[in-house]
Amino acid sequence: MRRPPYPVRTKPYGTAFLELARERPEIVCLSGDLTRQCEIDLFQAEFPERFVHAGMAEANMMGVAGALARSGHLPFVHTFGVFATRRAYDQIANAIAYPALPVRIIGFMPGVSTPGGPSHQAIDDVALMRALPNMTVVDVADAVETAQVARAVADLPGPVYVRLKRGEIPVVFDDGHRLSLRRAEVLARGIDVALFSSGMMLATTLAAARTLEEAGVSVSVVHVPTLKPLDGATVREVAGGVRALVTAENHSVVGGLGSAVAETLAEAGIGRPLRRIGIQDTFAEGSLTATYLFERYGLSVRHVVEAAWSGLDRPGPAPETPDTPETTTGSGTYSPV
Repeated sequence: MRRPPYPVRTKPYGTAFLELARERPEIVCLSGDLTRQCEIDLFQAEFPERFVHAGMAEANMMGVAGALARSGHLPFVHTFGVFATRRAYDQIANAIAYPALPVRIIGFMPGVSTPGGPSHQAIDDVALMRALPNMTVVDVADAVETAQVARAVADLPGPVYVRLKRGEIPVVFDDGHRLSLRRAEVLARGIDVALFSSGMMLATTLAAARTLEEAGVSVSVVHVPTLKPLDGATVREVAGGVRALVTAENHSVVGGLGSAVAETLAEAGIGRPLRRIGIQDTFAEGSLTATYLFERYGLSVRHVVEAAWSGLDRPGPAPETPDTPETTTGSGTYSPV
């Protein structure tokens, strides 16, 4: 595990996906007119006969992917997360999820990781895809996991939805790290508060944990790359050993990681204060700077620290932590849409 400032990598998904496709001739690649933006121009250049340019017709693209899966292919579908989910939801439900077909839907620019405003911000995609039977939902944390995710999901049963950031991707984990889609990963053990994070919120969560530890708070940190099926066993085990919990996600607090953890605690009868860091049931505005949006919509290190302080009912103000680009996205300026 690295400490900020984090190094960054570009196109970790596209490079790794191409390597996998060289080994797996059954893989076909579909693009919703966002080939370069989704890093699959590398695939198109080497395997044009296995590449489908579906244009800005995402609903039709999902139907085509379902048909290809029925024909023995392994389709990977690429577009921005908001277009992959909101725009094509009925087709995903009926042509992919209901027949439990092996289609891998790769949705780029999750949450507020885009300057494009509400039309491009997938702040509800996890909630939508969690609600579909047979669907696996994955949200990776950094460039190391991004480079591993195509191989990790290739042979999972049924359809899979993956959230990926584009542009410069921070490198939080060492190269020896291995993405696990079966278990949540406990990165630190403490007895006061547990911080659960998904996706690109891991860097923010780790920074918050350091601030809390310096203030005398014992912290558990849990990285949750698979949001469905959630590793309920780890949630229950960690929650049972602390006094309060905080979830942190680059998504609406409705229907995402926070909701999944709350459901698990309630069903297990584990009574702990829970604070949910995420977008508070609102649409977000656009901005070219990551730090501004994360602060504006409550996803900053400060918000995580204050949530933990509140959950523990600690006296006095929470310790201060300045946010930097390295504790949000690894880069201060977003890649253009």
